[in-house]
Amino acid sequence: MSAAGATPQATLGSALNPGVRPREVFAWAMYDFANSGYTTVVLTAVFNAYFVGAVAGNADWATLAWTTTLALSSLAVMLTMPAIGAYADARGSKKRLLAVSTLACIASTAALAWVQPGMVGAAVLLVIVSNYCFSVGESLNAAFLPELARGDALGRVSGWGWSLGYFGGMLALGLSLAVVISGRSRGLSAADYVPLTMLITAAVFALAAIPAFVFLHERASPAAGPMTSGESASPAIGSLARLRRTWQQAQRFRDFRRLLACGCAYQAGITVVITLAAVYAEQAMKFTTEQTMALIFVVNIASAIGAFGFGYLEDRLGHRRALGVTLVGWIVMTVLASASTSMITFWIAAALAGLCMGSSQSCGRAMAGALSPADRRAEFFGLWTFATRLAAIIGPMTYGVVTWLTGNNHRLAILATGIFFVIGLVILQGIDMKRGERAAQAG
Repeated sequence: MSAAGATPQATLGSALNPGVRPREVFAWAMYDFANSGYTTVVLTAVFNAYFVGAVAGNADWATLAWTTTLALSSLAVMLTMPAIGAYADARGSKKRLLAVSTLACIASTAALAWVQPGMVGAAVLLVIVSNYCFSVGESLNAAFLPELARGDALGRVSGWGWSLGYFGGMLALGLSLAVVISGRSRGLSAADYVPLTMLITAAVFALAAIPAFVFLHERASPAAGPMTSGESASPAIGSLARLRRTWQQAQRFRDFRRLLACGCAYQAGITVVITLAAVYAEQAMKFTTEQTMALIFVVNIASAIGAFGFGYLEDRLGHRRALGVTLVGWIVMTVLASASTSMITFWIAAALAGLCMGSSQSCGRAMAGALSPADRRAEFFGLWTFATRLAAIIGPMTYGVVTWLTGNNHRLAILATGIFFVIGLVILQGIDMKRGERAAQAG
């Protein structure tokens, strides 16, 4: 059959590895749909602004407290995720660990409904736990990607997941926006309606994640015997020993190492946008809660378009060139956002951020998959998560410190964020994908 006459089923099948059914890929992508509500509602649009303005009482230290909370959860991920990934590979337990992290994230998100103004300690603890569990689940789910997609289709399959994920974020945000509008029309305070948005987010996560656990297959087989010759004390020790071996062999995977450095840089900037977009909109642009949530809708729509469409372009352009295009877009976005004095300019910057966000995150995940050895995918995605969580410390903390030192100058803080994208673009030039893929295939 000619390409022009190919059926959608045939086109889809050509992107998948042998034995992978379309419904399994859909179930995998539905996990992105499920967990996106957490980042959209809790970290980006609702709870972050609620934390700064209500829980912490809009104190001078409130933004720094929020970014420090996220940094602590990211530090916990950094210290544990590589070992979790190595353990998942060796024991063939990605799906089981994914289930545990998912349930824990859902429960701690629902518990945020009980956080009231002044309960800073409880809010900090629950955000640390929920964000930690979200990050673990995101990494484990990403490790399934190379098992599902052919090497030349990693970009588009990753894009399918990211784009569907943004629709999940919009669903949770749309339901939450209805609650916010209803509550404000009745004269209620944020403390009255924000808790319900947390329960909605947890419910959407729980229901939408079900297909992943019904249809997604665990293809990795448990390793025969211990993971390392010295593993006798505990699985965790064996996992860490295996991780040490990865670093000792790092010269063989030098392009993957460069990707980690590149990802750490540009993800630092992306994390600022994800976790502080609502704070910036309200503090610098004086947006109302409804305007801020509408802004996030626009960002999510643009992100879905960017992730889906750019995934196909990525497979044509090549991973490195495609990521470079998105990083240039991010640099332009930070300049526009920092200089915006009109709503129109800021909305343009937000739309550009959305297009770049979906495409750059999808591209990074695809590159990590392409450069990962087949028998250590969860471990290598654990290293990728290590880099992105380090970014989640560096980016927001830099933003928080800048606002603290400059008397809440959010414009200067967002401009400083552009430096991370410049650094990422420079490091990207040293990555040789063909050399890295050969190293991954050699194991």
